[in-house]
Amino acid sequence: MVNDSKTRRMMKLKLAKTSGFCMGVRRAVEIVLDAANRQQGPIYTYGPLIHNPQVLEILAEKGVTVLDDISGAKPGSVVIRAHGVPPRAKQALVDAGFTIIDATCPRVIKVQTIISKYARQGCAVIIVGDKDHPEVVGLLGYAKGMGYVISHPEDLDKLPSLERAIVVAQTTQDGHLFDSITRTIAARFPYFKVFNTICDSTLKRQAEVREMAKNVDAVVVVGGRNSGNTQRLAQVVEQEGVPAFHIESEAELDCKAIETLASIGITAGASTPNWVIKNVYRTIEALPYQARGRRDLTVFRIQRWLLLSNLYLAVGAGCLSYTCALLSGIRPDFASALMATCYVLSMHILNNFIGREAVRYNDPDRASFYDHNRPILLTLAIVSGAVGLFMAFALGSVPFLVLCIISLLGLFYKVKIIPELFRIGGKKIQRISDVPGSKTVLIALAWGVVTGGLPHLSVSLQITTTMIFVSLWASVIAFVRTAFFDILDMQGDRIVGQESLPIVLGEKKTVRILKQLLVIFLAALIFAPMMHLTTTLAYGMILSVFYIAAVLMAFEQHWVVPGFRFEFLVETLFVFTAMVSGLWQLLV
Repeated sequence: MVNDSKTRRMMKLKLAKTSGFCMGVRRAVEIVLDAANRQQGPIYTYGPLIHNPQVLEILAEKGVTVLDDISGAKPGSVVIRAHGVPPRAKQALVDAGFTIIDATCPRVIKVQTIISKYARQGCAVIIVGDKDHPEVVGLLGYAKGMGYVISHPEDLDKLPSLERAIVVAQTTQDGHLFDSITRTIAARFPYFKVFNTICDSTLKRQAEVREMAKNVDAVVVVGGRNSGNTQRLAQVVEQEGVPAFHIESEAELDCKAIETLASIGITAGASTPNWVIKNVYRTIEALPYQARGRRDLTVFRIQRWLLLSNLYLAVGAGCLSYTCALLSGIRPDFASALMATCYVLSMHILNNFIGREAVRYNDPDRASFYDHNRPILLTLAIVSGAVGLFMAFALGSVPFLVLCIISLLGLFYKVKIIPELFRIGGKKIQRISDVPGSKTVLIALAWGVVTGGLPHLSVSLQITTTMIFVSLWASVIAFVRTAFFDILDMQGDRIVGQESLPIVLGEKKTVRILKQLLVIFLAALIFAPMMHLTTTLAYGMILSVFYIAAVLMAFEQHWVVPGFRFEFLVETLFVFTAMVSGLWQLLV
């Protein structure tokens, strides 16, 4: 919630839990991206893959062509979109020499199967849907010429006399409209068999936005103009007597109309990618600050700069280094903290430039920030990298050598340095980044070495169990933080072919692993002082485990939205550890 000093009201932002890609759309997008990233030869989608201009632009950039007419097209792989196609169209593709990759939504396949079964028995098929929608066109192809489309209850009067018929729904149809039509059918044609084939995701999405509309002043609906399910979300909002702003991107926001509202809901169609929703949310989130006085706006801009430039994260690395020194029982050293701060700042800025394609999709706001501040950020990265190496040299030859090695690994992460013959699971590995899940693991290990290992090695070159434990603890904390952001960035990483840990394992399994790691280290922190592995500060670090666990829970339960303030909250984890450490140092 944001305090608006002009109106003395609280602007409340609520994001629908079911906004964004549904299962069928996500599956279709992942199928075509996997094909684009791995296969050779022409790759087509039979018609637009989904009704979202941003995603279609990305596919075009990756060389995926929309195939509307197969005559004259060079044979290659054709992805059948989530809406499905008539059987005749699929057979025509096979006859023309194309390889079919079927990305039809399983929910649509279910409807196709029902229609095929009853059409073979001589039943007519009544489809409640939009006549020109690609899904409905595909479904009609399974009705063997006995299909009829109705969009309103009055369309029932136009039907011919039918002795046997089944009724199905377009999977993204309005649930209330379908209920209204089926009630009329039950009264007039009780011998018709009705199948409610509206997708569960669609029903939940509509029910949630209907409930949301009752508690907000307006709802922003994000999605393509041609997306039927997005249009219906806007219609549902308007049926509740609440203004609906249907936009395709944040550029279309009517900021003047929105900034005066006390509460705003945000939802998105089933074909709207996460980064578009994030940009809309961040734009609305910033509006109250722009309406305040110059002082509040300046503070907001400073916070934004610290977050997007990774300066705040880098300060967090210095804070973690301070904590690790106290855990190890050695005197905190400014040089060690500065080394960690400068290393993290340099590597994260450079990685954002090197991996700018993924940043463009995962965090367009950050990508734009880096484009506009390129000279300043590159200078900051080079200077901080040099200062970090100088601090490491001041700590000793071993810390300097280790920092040089991990810095080079970071710089060469996306460079071809491995022989072409090397493979993992049949996949050619030429870069470190080609190793599945490597980004998440290597970042965490680097944090552990820089914040936990090098401060210890600057005092003693002996590798002790204390150094190993503290470095592992720092790595786990960094791992949880990095994996969490990797979960948020799954769509963008999938687009560029980056196999982060959540993509390899899946979101749910990754979250489960993070929880297990936190439980393990919660127990380890309790027993570590008793086993003389750390100082009693370990008991205070239990609060850090609870901090990150609370963040994970809030994300899972949709209590908070991954916007600017939430990301700032996550990055504050390391500052929080330093605050606990400072209090412990004063009291002990």
